[in-house]
Amino acid sequence: MVKIYILLLLVMLMWGLNVSALKVLVDAIDPMLLTSFRVMTAGIAVLIACAFMGILRWPLKHEWLIIFGLSIFNVILHHIFIAVGLEMTTGVNASLILGLTPLVTMMMAVVLLRQKVSRLRVVGFFLGFLGVVVANVSGAGGLGAVSLGDFVVFLGILVQGFSFVMISKLKPTFDPRLATGFMMVIGSVFIFIISQGFGSDVAEITLLLDWKLAFVFLFSALLATAYGHMTYNFAIKKVGPAETAIFINLNTLFAILGSAIFLNEVITLSHIGGFILILIGVFFGTGALEYLLLKRRKGQTNV
Repeated sequence: MVKIYILLLLVMLMWGLNVSALKVLVDAIDPMLLTSFRVMTAGIAVLIACAFMGILRWPLKHEWLIIFGLSIFNVILHHIFIAVGLEMTTGVNASLILGLTPLVTMMMAVVLLRQKVSRLRVVGFFLGFLGVVVANVSGAGGLGAVSLGDFVVFLGILVQGFSFVMISKLKPTFDPRLATGFMMVIGSVFIFIISQGFGSDVAEITLLLDWKLAFVFLFSALLATAYGHMTYNFAIKKVGPAETAIFINLNTLFAILGSAIFLNEVITLSHIGGFILILIGVFFGTGALEYLLLKRRKGQTNV
């Protein structure tokens, strides 16, 4: 169990630093063009990993429809919104908004899967959104500090939350790690076509020949995107969704610290206050608090 927690900690560190990595990359290369190459690289890496694990196979006919659906929401829309949004907002703001991912996913499950929600979770939803409002509206810029980029990043986590609900409906015979690899490869092709429709210059990819940008790109594609998603899905099966959700709080923390260290962005008291509210909101809203309380009661009963 300790090994799983260490792996989750590493994944959250990589996901958090990936916000700064993407910010650096999209400032140099067209966001959609970059995303297509990054996701393609990650998808190929995932399929290679599946081959080594012995789970690689060609999807069945009905599974292709699922893969295309996941490609639209989890890959095409999600990655485009995040990449474009990061180009129009700060790394700190994007990090805080991304911290709402577990809450948005839970709300999607409540609405679409008819899952019951307790009062504690409702409180968590409100606290989480309040945290984003405090961080983005109460700063020095006031209401004007909320940018279009913040809204675009939020759209990115909305479509991702919907895709997570779709993944939860996968049949046991279709390994989600295998689905991840195929949907990344297919989605990256469509993102590339879309980027060309918007006039992206393919020659910009040659900028990745610079060793610094190449290092950042490989970190984002291979470690944060490919390895990170596979490891997180593996952890969910081992320790359950509630305990893994707790670690997402660290994702936001590492992302904010990364923005301050690598992007030289200023962290204000509003950002800190917003992060604390988001952290509490995620802890309540994902059911992690209820799970831990229930676990504690069972432990006391068995004594």
